[in-house]
Amino acid sequence: MNHAILPLVRLFIAIAWIGSLLISNIAKAEKLAIPVAIKNSLERNQIPLEAVSIAVTEIASGKPEKNIAKTVLEWRSSETMNPASTMKLLTTLAALDILGPQYRWRTKIFTDGVIRQGTLKGNLYLQGSGDPKLIPEELAKLMKELQALGIQKIDGNLFFDRSAYAPSVMEHNTIDGESLRAYNVPPDPLLYAFRTLSFQIGKSRTADFIDISYTPALSQLKVVNQMQLVDRSCDNWKSNIRFNLDPEIVANTNQLLTAQFSGTFPSSCKGVNYNVVALDANTFLNQGFAAAWEQSGGTWAKPPTGKDMTVPLAARLLLQFEGIPLADDVQDINKYSNNVMARQLLLTLALEKMGKPATTTNGDLVIQGWLKQNGLNFPDLVIENGSGLSRNEAISAGQMNQLLLTARNLSAREIFYNSLPIAGADGTMRNRLMTQLRKFLHLKKKPEARIKTGSLADVRAISGYVLSQSGKLYAVSSFINHPNAWKGLDAHDQLLSWLLEDGPEPKQAR
Repeated sequence: MNHAILPLVRLFIAIAWIGSLLISNIAKAEKLAIPVAIKNSLERNQIPLEAVSIAVTEIASGKPEKNIAKTVLEWRSSETMNPASTMKLLTTLAALDILGPQYRWRTKIFTDGVIRQGTLKGNLYLQGSGDPKLIPEELAKLMKELQALGIQKIDGNLFFDRSAYAPSVMEHNTIDGESLRAYNVPPDPLLYAFRTLSFQIGKSRTADFIDISYTPALSQLKVVNQMQLVDRSCDNWKSNIRFNLDPEIVANTNQLLTAQFSGTFPSSCKGVNYNVVALDANTFLNQGFAAAWEQSGGTWAKPPTGKDMTVPLAARLLLQFEGIPLADDVQDINKYSNNVMARQLLLTLALEKMGKPATTTNGDLVIQGWLKQNGLNFPDLVIENGSGLSRNEAISAGQMNQLLLTARNLSAREIFYNSLPIAGADGTMRNRLMTQLRKFLHLKKKPEARIKTGSLADVRAISGYVLSQSGKLYAVSSFINHPNAWKGLDAHDQLLSWLLEDGPEPKQAR
């Protein structure tokens, strides 16, 4: 070859290589660009792109241990952001893998007395390990187990041992000052019925007055109903209800509790739930336990006045009650975004792996160790309580997607997958994507979105899986951190709809 021509040939080759690289980068940029419908939604709702992060990954089908991932969409996916309740995905996934789906919490009952002729002469000591779903139905089972020991009457007091948790984690601190709201209930090793009184209010079927009932049953609670029916729509029904229950009066006595309702209630309301955290933990558990014992047919020599006390060394174990399996608890945590259950799950990891008293710091250490074991490096991860009800918790959308991909390789993958809310069907996604999903009704195999949601005052988040109309499985996570985040539901629904229709590679539905 002519030596004078050789430099020109090399120049043409270099230009061709640079051109192909540019074309490749442009194609990649187009592939990873935010779809127009999502951009328009964000612009319409005055949410800047700098307040949004998105990560979408296609999970190629195959053997679970050989799942192959392909990036579909990235926008600020490595930026650490507040994930709100989607943080529960990390807590529940780690717990399922570390503790196992069949893990059960244990509530132990000790006594310093003896059983004679059907009467327990002595005190009962309840020692909790943080069962997050010790509800009336479970407490009724515990009562049957007590009676199976030959006890019909208890001649003694109740004492509560909460030594499983460090005192600091049981403090009632909130991020919004709403201490009476059920979502703000603090952790408790002896948490009963989420420490929440749930009043069912509705117009009577047989007469023109208001019916009020409540759960769980408390041994000394009386409802005084002074409300009036009014002809008005059911919107904002709660704003005209006045509720009063003073826990200070009854905290250390046996006198009757009076829950007083006054104000007005719309006749158009078919039935609503008024939930309130209005009693201290000891009063609530004491009266709940007493009522459950009485409902089972048991009696007291004297009504109990539940107090805090560590189980004495001389006390003997009467029974060990096991709660529902972890797999069932995870369903409640993820589908209905139960904050206190998630917080207790983090503390359970600390309790089981590092001993008592459990702290959130130790729970964090357990999860950090689990991440490393699974080859995940999240240097900017911040875990404050494991529930997402926090201004400090932080993770990136890309890291959340890595968790979703890791989940597909774990033995509990289907339990985890099935715990996520189904769009248009249940949980916090029950009323989402209803219109979009109707277009797939004719398909034999329906596409679906299983998505954990998260919301705080300035946060909206989604994370989960989308099974598209062509059968592709996507992991998707997106966070919006902005004062207008509450307007971002539409943008997130647009993102999910885009994936249901196969996102970047739409195919004809079959």
